[in-house]
Amino acid sequence: MLKLGSIFLAVFLAELGDKTQLATLLFASDRALNPLSVFLAAASALVVSTGLAVLIGSQGARYLEMVPIKPIAGVGFIVIGIWVLAEHFRGA
Repeated sequence: MLKLGSIFLAVFLAELGDKTQLATLLFASDRALNPLSVFLAAASALVVSTGLAVLIGSQGARYLEMVPIKPIAGVGFIVIGIWVLAEHFRGA
């Protein structure tokens, strides 16, 4: 049980103030969106992405050492940032 608590605490603290939480905060501040819908969509996305991470991590641990995860994640964040900026300047 202590390990589960440690996992919860580590993930919870890692998520505080990260890009996902900030994006969710921005969606929730949009008056055109229902806050409960924002919560359900964000929570569902986190559950699905966590499920994928656990599945990939548990099945592919020996292969992940060869994958440059940090550069791939960095490029992904840049692409998402450009997309968000483009949406903003398009007036969406």
